[in-house]
Amino acid sequence: VQLQASGGGLVQPGGSLRLSCTASAHIFQVNNMGWYRQAPGKQRELVAGVTSDDNTNYADSVKGRFTISRDNAKKTGYLQMNSLKPEDTAIYYCNAYVQFMEGATLRIKTVWGQGTQVTVSS
Repeated sequence: VQLQASGGGLVQPGGSLRLSCTASAHIFQVNNMGWYRQAPGKQRELVAGVTSDDNTNYADSVKGRFTISRDNAKKTGYLQMNSLKPEDTAIYYCNAYVQFMEGATLRIKTVWGQGTQVTVSS
């Protein structure tokens, strides 16, 4: 039961990146999903979230630049990041509230992805 995050990299200021977060096959339903980030020396913070019925919320610092979305059929969430700034540099983590079967038992838990590095620099 895991989330696989990808899409990070090095980009110049003003550039764009698209992060993806895919749930493993054992997960049969993804409910709320979010993207967090942690910069060196700082606490992890919520960047954007999306509910199971597609309601979204964003940190003030990324409003108008980042867009969170999801594809339920693919059990995948996305974070489109445009107009990137050096202060967006951080490790980005996805997080989701998921349902999966453990034997004959339905389990519900919060799962974190492994993190993907985003560096914005000229």
